[in-house]
Amino acid sequence: MTADAKKQTFLVTGSDLASAALALLQDYDVVYAGKTPTEDDIVALCRAHDPVAIIVRYSKVGAAAMDAAPSLKVISKHGSGTDTIDKQAAALRRIQVVAAVGANAAAVAEQAMALLLAGAKSVVTLDARMHQGYWDKATHKSVELEGRTVGVVGLGAIGLRFARMADAMGMRVLGFDPFAKDLPAYIERVELGAIWRECDAISLHCPMTTENAKLLNAKTLAACKKGVMVVNTARGGLIDEAALLDAVRSGQVASAGLDSFAVEPMTAPHPFHGEPRITLSPHIGGVTADAYVKMGVAAAQNALAALHA
Repeated sequence: MTADAKKQTFLVTGSDLASAALALLQDYDVVYAGKTPTEDDIVALCRAHDPVAIIVRYSKVGAAAMDAAPSLKVISKHGSGTDTIDKQAAALRRIQVVAAVGANAAAVAEQAMALLLAGAKSVVTLDARMHQGYWDKATHKSVELEGRTVGVVGLGAIGLRFARMADAMGMRVLGFDPFAKDLPAYIERVELGAIWRECDAISLHCPMTTENAKLLNAKTLAACKKGVMVVNTARGGLIDEAALLDAVRSGQVASAGLDSFAVEPMTAPHPFHGEPRITLSPHIGGVTADAYVKMGVAAAQNALAALHA
């Protein structure tokens, strides 16, 4: 590129990118959309800068943004889930969509296990009681996970890692994923009905699609074992939140650990607020210092590979 040549632009739908990722993009101008960009913000920035690539961290990228950037060649997800990208619109415009599959697998799987353990061991409730001066040793009994059955819905990089952790803890692992192949021996492949019937805990690791929207709903929750523990670190739309709240309050669900929600950021006040058997985190399963670098580098590499193909 000559000194006079104008650099092409990468648009990042967030306020930052790991320095290791930026080093890969030194031949491009990098424009940031800010901490909480709206879809309209993305469209306006596309119109102003005509990026050749978009790295998606927050907000959605739809047809309007694509049409506002005639030079756009690739949309690269800073993570594994591409449900915030209109893939059909991208395909019609011959824009490639790529994802940093597996880059945050360790981080999200660890968060899922942390939420499962928080529910099984009443971590949040006991912590609050201790800080208030109580000592509940004589009256409280936690759940032992060894020997229990956990159902893993979605056996991509994150689900497989979570399953391996559960197996190492002595849990029986049932798995459902119609697309997964060559599963390790410790995962018993079953249909969804067996997940509902047989599992003491269920952890969701599947993508959000029209087919599995509200996968956990009043009907499927009623089909579960009484006292089931539910964990969701995937997408909030996989759960009917009103049905889950009813199931928690009735005791059908013993505990829920949630890192993703139907509307994000979560509205306040929210019906989940104040529920002692629902543990909440603000969709930070994949947000660790290590995953931040891994996802940024993978997103940049994937975009560059698409541009140079």
